[in-house]
Amino acid sequence: MLSQEQLEEYRRMTPSERLSLSLRMLREQWPSLMSGGDERVDRKFELLNRQNEQRNRALLAGMAHLPKTR
Repeated sequence: MLSQEQLEEYRRMTPSERLSLSLRMLREQWPSLMSGGDERVDRKFELLNRQNEQRNRALLAGMAHLPKTR
């Protein structure tokens, strides 16, 4: 979980800065993500996909409770 200060720092970033940060993190973590045999790498990506789907479901559920606007 991110601290309130870290969240505020991210909110102050421009889209370009956030993209740059994301790409840097991806470059740094790629070797770790791809290490291990094929089965291990597949399991890592399956876990990432499950976490992304869970996060997306939570976002959609939260958005369903927002008032509808035109």
